[in-house]
Amino acid sequence: MRIDVMTLFPEMCERVYTESIVGRAIKKGILTVCSRNIREYSDNKHRNVDDTPYGGGEGMLMSAEPIYRCYQSLLAEGGNEPHVIYMSPKGKVLTQQRAKELALLPRLAILCGHYEGVDQRVLDEIVDEEISIGDYVLTGGELPALVLIDCVARMLEGTLSSEEGRARESHYDGLLEYPQYTKPALWRGHEVPEVLLSGHHENIERWRREMSLRETLQKRPDLLLDAVLSEQEKNFLAQLRQSCGGNHEE
Repeated sequence: MRIDVMTLFPEMCERVYTESIVGRAIKKGILTVCSRNIREYSDNKHRNVDDTPYGGGEGMLMSAEPIYRCYQSLLAEGGNEPHVIYMSPKGKVLTQQRAKELALLPRLAILCGHYEGVDQRVLDEIVDEEISIGDYVLTGGELPALVLIDCVARMLEGTLSSEEGRARESHYDGLLEYPQYTKPALWRGHEVPEVLLSGHHENIERWRREMSLRETLQKRPDLLLDAVLSEQEKNFLAQLRQSCGGNHEE
């Protein structure tokens, strides 16, 4: 997969590309990430890429032409036409499912906005979808873009050492991850659950699934609305709700 990032701050992004999971995917040749400085596509001698908004208002807007030229430079390289994403608080909130879907595409291009936003005309011209990482506003689109890249990189085959490990992470199957413990077995009076020390794999797997359901019910009950559950799991949740006084809605 290839991801191109259109940004005013390429150095900010590139510091992250080489680290952790994304860096591992790049080293393995699974992922290619390239940054493009939108300022390089300005025809202004001062490399300005913003201007005042029509109709008045505070702040400045990113101009359409430098962004469009930056996008055209991506197309000029040939290969697959990128699926273009604009990181925006107005977009649909990023989910694990959407990350899995994006990981199946051969090429992405991510536009990072700044100032008070971007001229709507270039968004209409080149953007395929808008994605948000939450209901809040950040200074620019670089941090959200890095979150998206990290999330997608984890979904690429061969990035993680274990497919099983990925499948057990929070949100991968629509539920939150179960609690985990490491040595020592007793820490400051707190013991590791006995079942995890038993060596009985079937019981351990059942405990983990039940704890995953418990965590989701307590912290993100909304996720259970779309979860695919067995009758046994539904009964377990019903018992949990009853023990909690029915405070959690299905």
